[in-house]
Amino acid sequence: MLTAMFLAGLILITVHSQETEETITYTQCTDGYEWDPVRQRCKDIDECEIVPDACKGGMKCVNHYGGYLCLPRTAQIIVNEREEAAAESTSGRNNVIRRTPADPHRAPPNPTHQIQCAAGYEQSDHNVCQDIDECATGTHNCRADQVCVNLRGSFSCQCPPGYQKRGDQCIDIDECTLPPYCHHRCVNTPGSYYCQCNAGFQLASNNHTCVDINECDANNPCAQQCYNILGSFICQCNPGFELSSDRINCEDTDECRTSSYICQYQCVNEPGKFSCVCPEGYQVVGGRTCQDINECETTNECREDEICWNYHGGFRCYPRNPCQEPYVLTSENRCVCPVSNAICRELPYSVVYKYMSIRSDRTVPSDIFQIQATTIYPNTINTFRIKSGNENGEFYLRQTSAVSAMLVLVKSLSGPREHIVDLEMLTVNSLNYRTSSVLRLTIIVGPYAF
Repeated sequence: MLTAMFLAGLILITVHSQETEETITYTQCTDGYEWDPVRQRCKDIDECEIVPDACKGGMKCVNHYGGYLCLPRTAQIIVNEREEAAAESTSGRNNVIRRTPADPHRAPPNPTHQIQCAAGYEQSDHNVCQDIDECATGTHNCRADQVCVNLRGSFSCQCPPGYQKRGDQCIDIDECTLPPYCHHRCVNTPGSYYCQCNAGFQLASNNHTCVDINECDANNPCAQQCYNILGSFICQCNPGFELSSDRINCEDTDECRTSSYICQYQCVNEPGKFSCVCPEGYQVVGGRTCQDINECETTNECREDEICWNYHGGFRCYPRNPCQEPYVLTSENRCVCPVSNAICRELPYSVVYKYMSIRSDRTVPSDIFQIQATTIYPNTINTFRIKSGNENGEFYLRQTSAVSAMLVLVKSLSGPREHIVDLEMLTVNSLNYRTSSVLRLTIIVGPYAF
Protein backbone atom coordinates (compact mmCIF):
# COMPACT_ATOMS: atom_id res chain seq x y z
CA MET A 1 0.00 0.00 0.00
CA LEU A 2 1.43 3.38 -1.07
CA THR A 3 0.30 6.58 0.63
CA ALA A 4 1.36 10.13 -0.39
CA MET A 5 0.61 13.15 1.76
CA PHE A 6 1.39 16.84 0.88
CA LEU A 7 1.86 19.11 3.89
CA ALA A 8 2.95 22.75 3.38
CA GLY A 9 5.29 21.82 0.55
CA LEU A 10 7.00 19.04 2.54
CA ILE A 11 6.79 15.67 0.76
CA LEU A 12 6.67 12.56 2.94
CA ILE A 13 6.89 9.21 1.21
CA THR A 14 6.52 5.98 3.19
CA VAL A 15 7.07 2.54 1.67
CA HIS A 16 5.57 -0.57 3.41
CA SER A 17 6.39 -4.21 2.77
CA GLN A 18 5.08 -7.50 4.19
CA GLU A 19 8.67 -8.57 4.78
CA THR A 20 10.90 -7.22 7.51
CA GLU A 21 11.01 -3.50 6.85
CA GLU A 22 13.95 -1.04 6.94
CA THR A 23 13.13 2.68 7.10
CA ILE A 24 15.45 5.21 5.26
CA THR A 25 14.78 8.90 5.73
CA TYR A 26 16.52 11.68 3.66
CA THR A 27 15.89 15.40 3.23
CA GLN A 28 16.26 17.68 0.17
CA CYS A 29 15.62 21.49 0.16
CA THR A 30 14.99 23.74 -2.83
CA ASP A 31 17.55 26.32 -4.00
CA GLY A 32 17.94 29.18 -1.52
CA TYR A 33 17.18 26.95 1.48
CA GLU A 34 19.12 24.54 3.65
CA TRP A 35 18.04 21.77 6.04
CA ASP A 36 17.82 22.66 9.74
CA PRO A 37 18.49 19.40 11.67
CA VAL A 38 17.36 20.94 14.94
CA ARG A 39 13.99 22.16 13.76
CA GLN A 40 13.75 19.32 11.21
CA ARG A 41 12.76 21.60 8.34
CA CYS A 42 14.23 23.75 5.55
CA LYS A 43 15.32 27.25 6.49
CA ASP A 44 16.12 30.25 4.28
CA ILE A 45 19.80 31.00 3.35
CA ASP A 46 20.83 34.64 3.97
CA GLU A 47 22.80 35.34 0.75
CA CYS A 48 23.49 38.94 1.87
CA GLU A 49 25.81 37.57 4.54
CA ILE A 50 27.50 34.72 2.72
CA VAL A 51 27.79 36.13 -0.84
CA PRO A 52 30.76 38.58 -0.99
CA ASP A 53 29.80 41.93 -2.50
CA ALA A 54 26.36 40.68 -3.50
CA CYS A 55 25.10 44.09 -4.65
CA LYS A 56 27.13 46.70 -6.52
CA GLY A 57 26.79 50.32 -7.52
CA GLY A 58 25.82 51.51 -4.04
CA MET A 59 22.74 49.23 -3.87
CA LYS A 60 21.84 47.50 -0.61
CA CYS A 61 21.27 43.77 -0.29
CA VAL A 62 17.90 42.61 1.09
CA ASN A 63 17.46 38.89 1.81
CA HIS A 64 14.12 37.28 1.01
CA TYR A 65 12.76 33.72 1.03
CA GLY A 66 14.79 31.65 -1.37
CA GLY A 67 16.93 34.52 -2.65
CA TYR A 68 17.85 38.19 -2.20
CA LEU A 69 17.22 41.57 -3.79
CA CYS A 70 19.47 44.55 -4.57
CA LEU A 71 17.50 47.71 -3.86
CA PRO A 72 18.29 51.43 -3.54
CA ARG A 73 19.42 52.38 -0.06
CA THR A 74 16.34 54.62 0.32
CA ALA A 75 13.90 51.72 -0.22
CA GLN A 76 11.73 50.67 2.72
CA ILE A 77 11.24 46.94 3.37
CA ILE A 78 8.15 45.45 5.16
CA VAL A 79 8.60 41.82 6.25
CA ASN A 80 5.57 39.55 6.95
CA GLU A 81 6.71 37.11 9.65
CA ARG A 82 3.78 34.75 9.00
CA GLU A 83 4.81 34.31 5.40
CA GLU A 84 8.40 33.69 6.57
CA ALA A 85 7.35 30.72 8.68
CA ALA A 86 5.15 29.37 5.92
CA ALA A 87 7.93 29.77 3.36
CA GLU A 88 10.42 27.92 5.50
CA SER A 89 7.99 25.03 6.04
CA THR A 90 7.26 24.63 2.30
CA SER A 91 10.81 25.06 1.01
CA GLY A 92 11.86 21.40 0.93
CA ARG A 93 10.66 17.86 1.12
CA ASN A 94 11.25 14.97 3.57
CA ASN A 95 11.41 11.59 1.96
CA VAL A 96 11.04 8.31 3.87
CA ILE A 97 11.63 5.17 1.87
CA ARG A 98 11.20 1.70 3.34
CA ARG A 99 13.08 -1.06 1.56
CA THR A 100 13.30 -4.75 2.29
CA PRO A 101 16.71 -6.34 2.89
CA ALA A 102 16.03 -8.75 0.04
CA ASP A 103 16.41 -5.92 -2.57
CA PRO A 104 18.73 -3.21 -1.20
CA HIS A 105 19.67 -1.78 -4.65
CA ARG A 106 16.14 -1.09 -5.75
CA ALA A 107 15.66 2.63 -6.35
CA PRO A 108 12.64 4.37 -4.90
CA PRO A 109 9.88 4.87 -7.36
CA ASN A 110 9.50 8.34 -8.99
CA PRO A 111 6.54 10.33 -7.81
CA THR A 112 3.74 10.52 -10.28
CA HIS A 113 2.58 14.05 -9.42
CA GLN A 114 3.64 17.47 -10.89
CA ILE A 115 5.38 20.03 -8.64
CA GLN A 116 3.93 23.51 -8.73
CA CYS A 117 6.81 26.10 -8.74
CA ALA A 118 6.61 29.75 -7.83
CA ALA A 119 6.96 32.50 -10.43
CA GLY A 120 10.53 32.70 -11.69
CA TYR A 121 11.13 28.97 -11.08
CA GLU A 122 10.56 25.90 -13.20
CA GLN A 123 10.49 22.14 -12.62
CA SER A 124 13.76 20.39 -13.32
CA ASP A 125 14.41 16.88 -14.59
CA HIS A 126 14.82 15.82 -10.99
CA ASN A 127 11.38 17.07 -10.17
CA VAL A 128 12.56 20.07 -8.13
CA CYS A 129 11.99 23.78 -8.62
CA GLN A 130 14.99 25.59 -10.04
CA ASP A 131 15.56 29.28 -10.83
CA ILE A 132 14.89 30.52 -14.35
CA ASP A 133 17.83 32.60 -15.70
CA GLU A 134 15.85 35.24 -17.59
CA CYS A 135 19.11 36.93 -18.67
CA ALA A 136 20.34 33.76 -20.37
CA THR A 137 17.01 32.78 -21.91
CA GLY A 138 16.28 36.32 -23.18
CA THR A 139 12.93 36.49 -21.42
CA HIS A 140 13.85 39.72 -19.65
CA ASN A 141 12.67 43.18 -20.71
CA CYS A 142 15.85 45.14 -20.11
CA ARG A 143 16.71 47.90 -22.59
CA ALA A 144 19.67 47.60 -24.95
CA ASP A 145 21.64 50.09 -22.88
CA GLN A 146 21.00 48.15 -19.66
CA VAL A 147 22.60 45.08 -18.15
CA CYS A 148 20.43 42.15 -17.11
CA VAL A 149 21.36 40.67 -13.71
CA ASN A 150 19.73 37.36 -12.83
CA LEU A 151 18.19 36.98 -9.36
CA ARG A 152 16.66 33.94 -7.72
CA GLY A 153 13.13 33.86 -9.04
CA SER A 154 13.53 37.14 -10.88
CA PHE A 155 16.01 39.51 -12.61
CA SER A 156 17.14 43.12 -12.36
CA CYS A 157 17.89 45.69 -15.08
CA GLN A 158 20.93 47.69 -14.10
CA CYS A 159 23.06 50.35 -15.80
CA PRO A 160 26.63 49.58 -16.86
CA PRO A 161 29.46 51.02 -14.72
CA GLY A 162 29.83 54.74 -15.30
CA TYR A 163 26.10 55.21 -15.94
CA GLN A 164 23.22 56.08 -13.69
CA LYS A 165 19.54 55.28 -14.09
CA ARG A 166 17.19 58.15 -14.82
CA GLY A 167 13.69 56.89 -15.42
CA ASP A 168 14.04 53.98 -17.84
CA GLN A 169 17.24 55.29 -19.39
CA CYS A 170 20.91 54.95 -18.44
CA ILE A 171 22.62 58.34 -18.44
CA ASP A 172 26.40 58.74 -18.51
CA ILE A 173 27.90 59.92 -15.21
CA ASP A 174 30.11 62.96 -15.80
CA GLU A 175 32.85 62.12 -13.30
CA CYS A 176 34.58 65.42 -14.10
CA THR A 177 31.80 67.34 -12.32
CA LEU A 178 32.26 65.34 -9.12
CA PRO A 179 34.84 66.07 -6.40
CA PRO A 180 38.29 66.13 -7.91
CA TYR A 181 39.16 62.88 -9.56
CA CYS A 182 42.08 64.42 -11.47
CA HIS A 183 45.01 66.58 -10.35
CA HIS A 184 45.03 68.83 -13.41
CA ARG A 185 42.43 68.11 -16.12
CA CYS A 186 39.60 65.61 -16.34
CA VAL A 187 38.21 64.31 -19.66
CA ASN A 188 34.80 62.63 -19.50
CA THR A 189 34.12 59.66 -21.77
CA PRO A 190 30.96 57.52 -22.19
CA GLY A 191 30.82 55.41 -19.06
CA SER A 192 34.22 56.49 -17.81
CA TYR A 193 36.81 59.29 -17.74
CA TYR A 194 40.56 59.83 -17.87
CA CYS A 195 43.00 62.40 -16.48
CA GLN A 196 45.39 64.66 -18.35
CA CYS A 197 48.33 66.71 -17.09
CA ASN A 198 49.56 70.13 -18.06
CA ALA A 199 52.67 70.49 -20.17
CA GLY A 200 55.79 69.54 -18.23
CA PHE A 201 53.90 67.00 -16.07
CA GLN A 202 53.01 63.34 -16.44
CA LEU A 203 50.49 61.03 -14.80
CA ALA A 204 51.66 59.09 -11.79
CA SER A 205 51.02 55.35 -11.43
CA ASN A 206 47.60 56.06 -9.87
CA ASN A 207 46.48 57.73 -13.15
CA HIS A 208 45.16 60.69 -11.17
CA THR A 209 48.09 62.64 -9.77
CA CYS A 210 50.40 64.73 -11.97
CA VAL A 211 54.11 64.76 -11.22
CA ASP A 212 56.78 67.03 -12.66
CA ILE A 213 58.83 65.78 -15.62
CA ASN A 214 62.55 66.37 -15.15
CA GLU A 215 63.32 67.24 -18.74
CA CYS A 216 67.03 67.56 -17.94
CA ASP A 217 67.20 63.89 -16.90
CA ALA A 218 64.75 62.59 -19.47
CA ASN A 219 66.24 63.87 -22.73
CA ASN A 220 68.15 67.09 -21.83
CA PRO A 221 66.94 69.33 -24.66
CA CYS A 222 69.50 72.04 -23.87
CA ALA A 223 72.67 72.38 -25.93
CA GLN A 224 74.81 73.10 -22.85
CA GLN A 225 73.38 73.62 -19.35
CA CYS A 226 69.88 72.50 -18.31
CA TYR A 227 68.05 73.49 -15.11
CA ASN A 228 64.77 71.76 -14.25
CA ILE A 229 61.93 73.86 -12.82
CA LEU A 230 58.38 72.86 -11.87
CA GLY A 231 56.57 72.04 -15.09
CA SER A 232 59.35 73.23 -17.37
CA PHE A 233 63.10 73.78 -17.73
CA ILE A 234 65.60 76.56 -18.42
CA CYS A 235 68.63 76.41 -20.71
CA GLN A 236 71.79 78.35 -20.03
CA CYS A 237 75.06 78.64 -21.88
CA ASN A 238 78.65 78.36 -20.82
CA PRO A 239 80.75 81.53 -20.53
CA GLY A 240 81.48 82.89 -23.98
CA PHE A 241 78.16 81.69 -25.41
CA GLU A 242 74.67 83.14 -25.49
CA LEU A 243 71.21 81.60 -25.98
CA SER A 244 69.87 81.62 -29.49
CA SER A 245 66.35 82.70 -30.33
CA ASP A 246 64.98 79.19 -29.73
CA ARG A 247 66.15 79.44 -26.08
CA ILE A 248 67.71 75.98 -26.37
CA ASN A 249 70.81 76.20 -28.51
CA CYS A 250 73.88 78.29 -27.72
CA GLU A 251 75.68 80.61 -30.06
CA ASP A 252 79.22 81.83 -29.70
CA THR A 253 79.51 85.36 -28.35
CA ASP A 254 81.76 87.46 -30.56
CA GLU A 255 83.50 89.45 -27.83
CA CYS A 256 85.62 91.20 -30.42
CA ARG A 257 82.52 92.77 -31.90
CA THR A 258 81.18 94.05 -28.61
CA SER A 259 84.04 96.51 -28.02
CA SER A 260 86.92 97.92 -30.03
CA TYR A 261 88.93 98.46 -26.83
CA ILE A 262 88.86 94.89 -25.56
CA CYS A 263 92.39 94.33 -26.88
CA GLN A 264 95.19 96.87 -27.25
CA TYR A 265 96.11 95.64 -30.69
CA GLN A 266 93.93 92.90 -32.19
CA CYS A 267 91.12 90.68 -30.90
CA VAL A 268 90.70 87.13 -32.18
CA ASN A 269 87.33 85.50 -31.53
CA GLU A 270 87.29 81.81 -30.63
CA PRO A 271 84.46 79.39 -29.76
CA GLY A 272 83.35 80.42 -26.30
CA LYS A 273 86.21 82.86 -25.75
CA PHE A 274 88.56 85.37 -27.34
CA SER A 275 92.25 86.12 -27.28
CA CYS A 276 94.39 89.19 -27.84
CA VAL A 277 97.39 89.14 -30.11
CA CYS A 278 100.19 91.65 -30.51
CA PRO A 279 102.28 92.56 -33.56
CA GLU A 280 105.82 91.40 -34.11
CA GLY A 281 108.19 92.89 -31.56
CA TYR A 282 105.50 92.88 -28.81
CA GLN A 283 104.18 90.36 -26.34
CA VAL A 284 100.80 90.05 -24.60
CA VAL A 285 100.79 91.13 -20.96
CA GLY A 286 97.75 90.66 -18.73
CA GLY A 287 95.79 89.02 -21.54
CA ARG A 288 95.05 92.28 -23.39
CA THR A 289 97.99 94.68 -23.28
CA CYS A 290 100.95 94.68 -25.67
CA GLN A 291 104.41 95.24 -24.25
CA ASP A 292 107.56 95.87 -26.26
CA ILE A 293 110.06 93.02 -26.42
CA ASN A 294 113.61 94.16 -25.72
CA GLU A 295 115.40 92.27 -28.43
CA CYS A 296 118.75 93.67 -27.26
CA GLU A 297 118.34 91.60 -24.09
CA THR A 298 116.71 88.52 -25.58
CA THR A 299 118.04 88.01 -29.12
CA ASN A 300 120.87 90.47 -29.72
CA GLU A 301 121.83 90.02 -33.36
CA CYS A 302 124.26 92.97 -33.63
CA ARG A 303 127.96 92.50 -34.39
CA GLU A 304 130.72 93.11 -31.86
CA ASP A 305 131.56 96.48 -33.40
CA GLU A 306 127.91 97.53 -33.10
CA ILE A 307 125.67 98.51 -30.29
CA CYS A 308 122.06 97.34 -30.04
CA TRP A 309 119.41 99.96 -29.55
CA ASN A 310 115.90 98.78 -28.64
CA TYR A 311 112.89 100.79 -29.68
CA HIS A 312 109.11 100.25 -29.51
CA GLY A 313 108.48 97.26 -31.72
CA GLY A 314 112.03 96.43 -32.80
CA PHE A 315 115.72 97.17 -32.52
CA ARG A 316 118.56 98.77 -34.51
CA CYS A 317 122.31 98.13 -34.68
CA TYR A 318 124.54 101.24 -34.67
CA PRO A 319 128.36 101.49 -34.94
CA ARG A 320 130.19 101.56 -31.65
CA ASN A 321 132.49 104.21 -33.18
CA PRO A 322 130.29 106.66 -35.03
CA CYS A 323 133.12 109.18 -35.55
CA GLN A 324 133.94 110.30 -39.06
CA GLU A 325 137.07 112.06 -40.25
CA PRO A 326 138.48 114.31 -38.95
CA TYR A 327 136.74 113.43 -35.66
CA VAL A 328 138.18 110.92 -33.27
CA LEU A 329 136.43 108.93 -30.52
CA THR A 330 137.28 110.25 -27.09
CA SER A 331 134.58 108.53 -25.04
CA GLU A 332 131.48 106.49 -25.66
CA ASN A 333 129.45 108.14 -28.44
CA ARG A 334 131.56 111.36 -28.26
CA CYS A 335 133.69 112.48 -31.17
CA VAL A 336 136.12 115.45 -30.99
CA CYS A 337 137.81 117.33 -33.81
CA PRO A 338 141.46 118.02 -32.78
CA VAL A 339 142.40 121.69 -32.66
CA SER A 340 145.72 120.79 -34.26
CA ASN A 341 143.89 119.98 -37.42
CA ALA A 342 143.23 123.12 -39.49
CA ILE A 343 140.02 121.66 -40.85
CA CYS A 344 138.57 121.54 -37.38
CA ARG A 345 138.58 125.33 -37.08
CA GLU A 346 135.46 125.51 -39.26
CA LEU A 347 133.74 122.51 -37.68
CA PRO A 348 131.99 121.99 -34.36
CA TYR A 349 134.42 121.06 -31.68
CA SER A 350 132.54 117.94 -30.65
CA VAL A 351 129.74 115.72 -31.87
CA VAL A 352 127.83 113.54 -29.39
CA TYR A 353 125.64 110.69 -30.69
CA LYS A 354 122.38 109.94 -28.83
CA TYR A 355 119.49 107.60 -29.58
CA MET A 356 115.89 107.66 -28.40
CA SER A 357 112.60 106.02 -29.36
CA ILE A 358 109.06 107.35 -29.19
CA ARG A 359 105.66 105.75 -29.88
CA SER A 360 103.82 106.48 -33.07
CA ASP A 361 101.22 109.27 -33.11
CA ARG A 362 102.38 110.76 -29.84
CA THR A 363 100.29 113.60 -28.46
CA VAL A 364 101.69 117.06 -29.30
CA PRO A 365 103.10 119.37 -28.15
CA SER A 366 105.35 117.09 -26.14
CA ASP A 367 108.79 117.59 -24.56
CA ILE A 368 110.91 114.71 -25.77
CA PHE A 369 114.61 115.50 -25.15
CA GLN A 370 116.75 117.91 -23.09
CA ILE A 371 120.19 119.19 -24.17
CA GLN A 372 122.57 120.62 -21.58
CA ALA A 373 126.17 121.90 -21.52
CA THR A 374 128.60 119.52 -19.82
CA THR A 375 131.22 122.20 -19.15
CA ILE A 376 130.39 125.67 -17.95
CA TYR A 377 132.79 128.48 -18.56
CA PRO A 378 132.61 131.84 -16.82
CA ASN A 379 131.64 134.92 -18.79
CA THR A 380 130.17 132.88 -21.63
CA ILE A 381 126.85 132.91 -23.37
CA ASN A 382 125.25 129.72 -24.67
CA THR A 383 122.66 129.66 -27.41
CA PHE A 384 120.83 126.64 -28.81
CA ARG A 385 119.37 125.88 -32.22
CA ILE A 386 118.23 123.01 -34.47
CA LYS A 387 121.03 122.83 -37.02
CA SER A 388 119.46 120.19 -39.31
CA GLY A 389 116.73 117.56 -39.51
CA ASN A 390 113.76 119.87 -39.02
CA GLU A 391 112.89 120.61 -42.62
CA ASN A 392 109.19 119.84 -42.09
CA GLY A 393 108.96 121.74 -38.83
CA GLU A 394 108.17 118.76 -36.59
CA PHE A 395 110.38 120.08 -33.76
CA TYR A 396 110.97 123.21 -31.77
CA LEU A 397 113.94 123.90 -29.46
CA ARG A 398 113.04 125.88 -26.37
CA GLN A 399 115.88 127.22 -24.21
CA THR A 400 115.14 126.50 -20.59
CA SER A 401 118.25 128.01 -18.94
CA ALA A 402 121.63 129.49 -19.72
CA VAL A 403 123.07 126.04 -20.17
CA SER A 404 120.11 123.88 -21.33
CA ALA A 405 117.29 123.64 -23.85
CA MET A 406 114.29 121.32 -24.46
CA LEU A 407 113.43 119.69 -27.76
CA VAL A 408 109.66 119.87 -28.28
CA LEU A 409 107.67 117.69 -30.69
CA VAL A 410 105.08 119.95 -32.27
CA LYS A 411 103.81 117.68 -35.07
CA SER A 412 102.70 114.09 -34.55
CA LEU A 413 104.96 111.49 -36.11
CA SER A 414 103.83 108.14 -37.46
CA GLY A 415 106.13 105.15 -37.59
CA PRO A 416 108.00 103.18 -38.34
CA ARG A 417 110.34 106.04 -39.08
CA GLU A 418 113.80 107.35 -38.18
CA HIS A 419 114.62 111.07 -37.68
CA ILE A 420 118.16 112.44 -37.26
CA VAL A 421 118.16 115.88 -35.70
CA ASP A 422 121.35 117.91 -35.03
CA LEU A 423 121.03 120.13 -31.97
CA GLU A 424 123.81 122.76 -31.71
CA MET A 425 125.00 124.72 -28.69
CA LEU A 426 126.98 127.83 -29.60
CA THR A 427 129.27 129.30 -26.90
CA VAL A 428 130.63 132.90 -27.09
CA ASN A 429 132.81 134.62 -24.45
CA SER A 430 133.60 138.26 -23.87
CA LEU A 431 136.67 138.07 -26.10
CA ASN A 432 134.51 136.98 -29.01
CA TYR A 433 135.75 133.41 -28.77
CA ARG A 434 133.31 131.16 -30.49
CA THR A 435 132.93 127.42 -30.26
CA SER A 436 130.11 124.98 -30.82
CA SER A 437 129.06 121.46 -29.96
CA VAL A 438 126.57 119.27 -31.79
CA LEU A 439 124.31 116.58 -30.34
CA ARG A 440 123.19 114.27 -33.11
CA LEU A 441 119.92 112.80 -31.92
CA THR A 442 118.53 109.77 -33.71
CA ILE A 443 114.78 109.52 -33.05
CA ILE A 444 113.18 106.16 -33.87
CA VAL A 445 109.37 106.29 -34.15
CA GLY A 446 107.75 102.94 -33.41
CA PRO A 447 105.08 101.48 -35.70
CA TYR A 448 102.28 101.64 -33.09
CA ALA A 449 100.97 103.95 -30.42
CA PHE A 450 101.96 101.51 -27.68
